[in-house]
Amino acid sequence: MRHRLNAMIGGAALALTIVMTGAAGASAAGPPISGGALLAATPGPTVTCPPVIPLTGTVAGATTTSLTISYSIFMGPPCGYDPPVTVTLFAGSEDARQWLNPVAEAVSGPERSGKVTIDGLAPDTAYWYRFSANGQRDPYWTGSGRTAAAQACAATVAIDSAWGEGFVARVTVRNPGAETLGTWNVSWRWPGDERIVSLWNGVAADGGDGVTIGNAPYNGTLAPGASTTFGMLVAATTPPGSLDLACTR
Repeated sequence: MRHRLNAMIGGAALALTIVMTGAAGASAAGPPISGGALLAATPGPTVTCPPVIPLTGTVAGATTTSLTISYSIFMGPPCGYDPPVTVTLFAGSEDARQWLNPVAEAVSGPERSGKVTIDGLAPDTAYWYRFSANGQRDPYWTGSGRTAAAQACAATVAIDSAWGEGFVARVTVRNPGAETLGTWNVSWRWPGDERIVSLWNGVAADGGDGVTIGNAPYNGTLAPGASTTFGMLVAATTPPGSLDLACTR
């Protein structure tokens, strides 16, 4: 005779089948189950986890030389946990797809949602990134980001004084960006017969069309928002009404 019972053990549901080995025709109200009774347990369903840890990511920040990439691991235990995650950068989408020629990588701490910053990159350049953890490459996610373009400086000119055969001009160079400038150059073309007679707080470049003035050894570094000036005495029949200045780093 068989009896089927349902039971909860440790939070798991089990179906028990009791097989009676007593005499045929014995009723359920008969004597207690003897040692000959067999208990057969039917296990519950098993959890099937994916072969890798599913991840998602995004570019959380960029400078001219770095990318910050954040990530999240979808699953908690038993299919997910908090391993260190390696972020690998590639120079092209095809290299990223095939995991070829990585250009940089960084490893996060053991956290399900974290971020890493990879430095030493080229300005205004696109990169593709992939994830791996515990030696397993995530096959699903490929993302991309671009470093910021190099921030140019800004330059303005003012005529401090003028007379019949020349003028004195003052050029202000400013750093409007979020990163410190290490050098700067200001270029322009004269509209007439102007010629620099004397220059201070700057260094004139040799040759080329137009005029290019670079920083002196002591005023090339400009913190964000900082400025410096250079001046010049210029010989000219008439001071120019304006100058179109181009400032580069």
